[in-house]
Amino acid sequence: MLIEIADKSGFCFGVERAIRLTEEAAERYGEIYTLGPLIHNSIVTDSLEKKGIHIADEISDAAGKPLVIRSHGVTEDIESSARAVCSDCIDATCPFVKKIHNIVSQQPEASAVIILGDEKHPEVIGIKGHARCRAYVCADIAQIKALYESGELSYDEDAALVIQTTFDRGRFAEYSQDISKNYCRVKIYDTICNATTERQKNAEELAKRAALMIVVGGKSSSNTGKLAEICARHCTTVFVQDASQLSKQLIKGLRSDSIIGITAGASTPAYTIREVHRTMDEIIKTNENEELDFASMLEQSFRRVYTNNRVKATVVGINKNEAVVELGTKQTGYIPLDELTNDPNAAVSDVVSIGDEIDAIVTKVDDSNGVIFLSKKKVDSALGMEKIAASKEANETLEGVVTAAVKGGVIVITNGTRVFIPASQTGVPRSGKLEDLVKKTVPFKVIEINEQRGRVVGSIRQATKEVRDAEKAKFWESIEVGQKFEGEVRSIEDYGVFVDIGAVDGLVRTSELTWNRVGHPKDIVKEGDKITVIVKSFDPEKKRVSLSAKDPNENPWTKFVADYAIDDVIKATIVSITEFGAFAQIIPGVDGLIHISQISTDRVTNIASVLAVGQEVDVKIIDIDTEKSRVSLSIKALMEDAAPVEEASDAE
Repeated sequence: MLIEIADKSGFCFGVERAIRLTEEAAERYGEIYTLGPLIHNSIVTDSLEKKGIHIADEISDAAGKPLVIRSHGVTEDIESSARAVCSDCIDATCPFVKKIHNIVSQQPEASAVIILGDEKHPEVIGIKGHARCRAYVCADIAQIKALYESGELSYDEDAALVIQTTFDRGRFAEYSQDISKNYCRVKIYDTICNATTERQKNAEELAKRAALMIVVGGKSSSNTGKLAEICARHCTTVFVQDASQLSKQLIKGLRSDSIIGITAGASTPAYTIREVHRTMDEIIKTNENEELDFASMLEQSFRRVYTNNRVKATVVGINKNEAVVELGTKQTGYIPLDELTNDPNAAVSDVVSIGDEIDAIVTKVDDSNGVIFLSKKKVDSALGMEKIAASKEANETLEGVVTAAVKGGVIVITNGTRVFIPASQTGVPRSGKLEDLVKKTVPFKVIEINEQRGRVVGSIRQATKEVRDAEKAKFWESIEVGQKFEGEVRSIEDYGVFVDIGAVDGLVRTSELTWNRVGHPKDIVKEGDKITVIVKSFDPEKKRVSLSAKDPNENPWTKFVADYAIDDVIKATIVSITEFGAFAQIIPGVDGLIHISQISTDRVTNIASVLAVGQEVDVKIIDIDTEKSRVSLSIKALMEDAAPVEEASDAE
């Protein structure tokens, strides 16, 4: 048979916080009181009593003494009285319950509050005591309907609905649909604790697979009772306070491959859950041993393990904080999460699965309680150190997951071993954040090993440099003129832009960015832009690559020579003026030069006095140099062509 503990079992956040605050107060004052049992679990309250933490039934029992308000919370009147009568009042009310107090207290006096829960539960009593308007406690939807049908509540008045933190999530889902449909003036606040919801969900999922569910917790615990109620819908369920209430009769009639599930309420400590698991495991083993022959039982009874032994263990159970293993001895083995792996982000289920056979080292044998504690990570670290040492000898590159950013660097886990990567070896610039590497898989080289201290130092920079060097060597072997790349603009200069084409950066000069005229490269691209470039030339010795972003298929010169010829008269736009002439755009990407001698039939000494940038002029194409892609234009030629016509007209 297989024993499985629900992931969400035992103390919740609110209970852990209440116990911590109470124990801290006891250390501070020596002797303190709690107003009622701190939690609904006599095992815990008996343990607290031994630490000087007593239960006060009334505030007067703690007069002049420090008093703790338990996690369930109290009414405003009781809290005020406690602060007036006691020497100190420590408020350990669960923050989730406090949230409900705030919601209830903020409702207008003319409205009403409906509390969905158990009217006798201290949490519900405390919630009701914070209302400044009419407040009603209802156990189910039928009681809510009765309030409206009796006229106690009007369909036309505003009301707020809050829910006891441990209420059954499934029942509330049904009720909320009914309320939203039939009572539109009721504003629903979902105040069920998320931990309660998760606990109930995990328990129900396990109950659906199990033949028997054992629910552990105090008999007066509301949330534990609800767990038992939920589990009972799916399989045989027993509600026990501790391991002493378990018996062999529980497994009578169960198949040998049955799953026995264990879940626990929010007020059940981990050691009680562990004791229930251990006892149930012994019951199963005893039952199985009765079917073994005497020789087998004798062999098992003599088999023992000792601290620092390396053993084979089979995983038989998984819960949130540990893995439960079978060693072939009478004791039950436990491997805490922090002894399973060095990875602080990993869960138990990420490391092992039920049925896995693993190597582990015994760290503690507790014969009095019949348990053994083990470590898997110590074995993994030893094996990992061997692999790491071998990889350093062979100059191999390893991979690992960055689990944390620490002072001066990051921690990487590989082969179950921690490797420290100094900040200077991470490749992260000083302006960057080491935290950005966390949870990423990175390559690294081992640069230092101290086996005595179990210390390994690595370098991501060396590994990435090696990769880059290999990529560069391959790049220079395969590069060709005309080769096309998809690159990223790395930086922009006045004379052009540098583009990352993988192994190296290449230069695209300003004139090679586009077929059109360019003032400054930043007018065309910005850093981070992806552009297509073509190799114009390269120099392997100087490690230089010249690139062009011009698409040959869009060359405007090709269009020009196809559509224009010498002696064509066209319109052009002046785009720049120089000392020797003016450049005019014929089509985008093709400019022609109007030399100073071709501007007018008159002598021109100041071009700017005759032409202006942006001016459209009629010109004649007087020369086309296809080899150099140059065009010569003339305004003067048009004047000369027109002159004979004018003279002939005058003669007539």
